[in-house]
Amino acid sequence: MNVATILGIIGIIVTILGTIFHLQGQSVVGPESSFMYANPEWITYGIQIGLVGIVIIGIAVIIRIIKK
Repeated sequence: MNVATILGIIGIIVTILGTIFHLQGQSVVGPESSFMYANPEWITYGIQIGLVGIVIIGIAVIIRIIKK
């Protein structure tokens, strides 16, 4: 595996986790006993984590384009 593929996989995982955290903050998914459930701070944390994942995916795409 090359660096671009590894970064792409990491970016996808981080984006998915950010989406899950965001939805837990909005009380959409997750157990009610979770500290993230219905917590407005985790709505913004989830968005920020998701955006970091998208940036990582973008870097992976740029690396793949440059290496071709």
